[in-house]
Amino acid sequence: MKQTLTLEQDSIGKLLVKYSIPSIIGMLVSALYNVVDRIFIGNMKEVGELAITGLGITMPITTLILAFGMLIGIGATANISIKLGQKKRESAEKIIGNIVTLSLIVGIIITLIGFLFKDRILIAFGASSSTIGYAQKYIGIILMGTVFNILGYALNTTIRADGSPKISSVIMVLSCLLNIILDPIFIFKFNMGIEGAAYATVLSQIMTAVLSFVYYRCKYSNLKIKKRNLFLDRKIVRLIFIIGVSPFAMQLSASLVQVINNNALKAHGGDLAIGAMATVNAVALLCFMPVFGISQGAQPIIGYNFGAKKFEKVEKAYKMSAFIGVAIFAIALIFIEIFTENIVGLFNKNPEMMSISIRGMRIYLMAMPIIGFGMAGSNYFLAIGKAKDAMFLSLLRQVILLVPLIIILSNIYGLDGVWLSQPICDIIAGVVTLILVNKNLKKYRV
Repeated sequence: MKQTLTLEQDSIGKLLVKYSIPSIIGMLVSALYNVVDRIFIGNMKEVGELAITGLGITMPITTLILAFGMLIGIGATANISIKLGQKKRESAEKIIGNIVTLSLIVGIIITLIGFLFKDRILIAFGASSSTIGYAQKYIGIILMGTVFNILGYALNTTIRADGSPKISSVIMVLSCLLNIILDPIFIFKFNMGIEGAAYATVLSQIMTAVLSFVYYRCKYSNLKIKKRNLFLDRKIVRLIFIIGVSPFAMQLSASLVQVINNNALKAHGGDLAIGAMATVNAVALLCFMPVFGISQGAQPIIGYNFGAKKFEKVEKAYKMSAFIGVAIFAIALIFIEIFTENIVGLFNKNPEMMSISIRGMRIYLMAMPIIGFGMAGSNYFLAIGKAKDAMFLSLLRQVILLVPLIIILSNIYGLDGVWLSQPICDIIAGVVTLILVNKNLKKYRV
């Protein structure tokens, strides 16, 4: 296949550019789903600050849905890359078929559970009497699109492993453009408010799912979705979960941290502090997505060369992705420090919320550059099939260190303690990641 020849013959730098740039575009576009929603919602007349806070309360739920998409999509992508490296095309196609059925089943289960316990969940996640109405309206519609959300993410992610990263990013760009166009129409012209933002997001997710499915049924794909592969195979599901459990755990822990954060923010800064965190997270998401795109682009390169036992290329791909990630974060941090007030003003112009957001953003994101090593390291272990190591690194940053730090520092320093806990975790986790990756690389050098 053309993809196999490319991965065997092209230089690591050329491959990283080929796979990462489309992936970066796709990741940035994916981030814009959330960012655009928050900008439009935050600028709703008179109620913008409460509406964006309501949206912030739903973040743990949307993160949880994404976690299941990553469980299936990234788990499948890593396995497909390894199978293609081993010249096992039929096994790769079986994985593609299985993720369709798996996405449908998981999506339906999450939707049913979400509707049954929606109100209880939102109150536990930090909703107050002033904000729960906005949260209920938004998440109720988002839950209806869960199946398309998970299926779209899973299929679109595997398109890169199939050798078509450009098509993957084009699908994401088209979906995001639809979301950007529909948001102001639904929110302001049709006076649908926060519900309009939710409908725009779901329609965009449906487009991603449909176009990604069509790709695997047309002539442009190397692998195909075939009816006989739609029946779940326990071994394949197990393989997907073994690799996918690490990014799943990362997102699941992120959801848990968001819940703890929301309650700490509400206790020490009130409803507006939760809204401020929604703004900070939106900006952080935009910074993270290019680096996540680099990691996603490096994954099939690392996975294929690991399967082919070309360990020098594996190490080179890891190092290049790590240093590019650090550079991107460093540039983003400088930009944020210079234009913090202008960035925050895009989301809401309430003076009190802006003040909280500006201070929070500067503290929360100050250790961003070192996260580049952490993300590349976690992705490296995923790509070579060492899910336990990848999961440990994810949990270290998101749970093992962060949760106790939020609780301890918020009780000592109040709201500043909530913001400060994240950069401390980033530094420690980054150092640990470097140590573990170097130890693993030495083994394969020998």
